[in-house]
Amino acid sequence: MKHPISIVIADSQVLVRVGLKHLLSEQKGYRILGEARNEKELFQRLQSDRPDVLIMDYDQPDNFSHQTIESVRKKHPDTNILIISGDDNKNAIYQVLESGVNSFLTKTCDEDEIKDAVAATAKGEKFYCTRIIDYLLEKSFAKEEEEDCSPTPLSPREVEIVRLIAQGLIAKEIADVLSLSTHTIYTHRKNIMKKLNMNSSSELILYALNNGLVGN
Repeated sequence: MKHPISIVIADSQVLVRVGLKHLLSEQKGYRILGEARNEKELFQRLQSDRPDVLIMDYDQPDNFSHQTIESVRKKHPDTNILIISGDDNKNAIYQVLESGVNSFLTKTCDEDEIKDAVAATAKGEKFYCTRIIDYLLEKSFAKEEEEDCSPTPLSPREVEIVRLIAQGLIAKEIADVLSLSTHTIYTHRKNIMKKLNMNSSSELILYALNNGLVGN
């Protein structure tokens, strides 16, 4: 039997901790091991609990910071980190992403995105909400605009979704195959189309054929 995903929540705001705990505790497959209000409590939890996923907000002066993430990475390198933050400073977000966190959501994300992000993070995968992907694309295009004519590389999850779209599956069917929400599939599809600068499913199918993702 598959063991539930064990989680530690690190956030100085009690409403956020209570909200996340309530959201995840009422679902099968998730187990909250504990909470942390500051760095001291966090490292005590990580040492004793060894969670599958650490959910944290680094943008909380005197409690958690970017340095907290670096310390987690150094002391507990096997910990999968999901950031859920209200930070809108792009440079700070880029710095956090470069620190090696697995996933990043904003505090405006909905329930399905949070649950999907936790599931992906527990597997060691990456999961970014639309706003964070937009920031990454903006940075990428600003840095390398017109310098590289090769196709924008897709993540393994995105390649999987393109393959299923090319096979004729609709969003709900893809969601069932991948055990994700339909909303998440639509979000992935939107991001794929943006990455590849495409506007229609026919273009996406042609891309899949040209890149060997489906049989001709």
